[in-house]
Amino acid sequence: MDAQPALGDRELAVLAFEGRSFASPGAKERAVREELDMAPVRYFQLLNALIDDPRALAAAPVTVNRLRRVREAKRRER
Repeated sequence: MDAQPALGDRELAVLAFEGRSFASPGAKERAVREELDMAPVRYFQLLNALIDDPRALAAAPVTVNRLRRVREAKRRER
């Protein structure tokens, strides 16, 4: 069984970015565009994929576990 390749710089940057806090959703979206040079929609697509990636959990366990808890709470609300 082959080991998965390590996360790339972009994925690691998204995880680090998500660990930060922002004053408002608008501020976060602006920072995504300016600092990560990607559209907010693409950022959230990548972030959602990372939530289930075991490599992301190993790289940023606090952030990934927080995101998993938030996702599960939203699922329970439906």
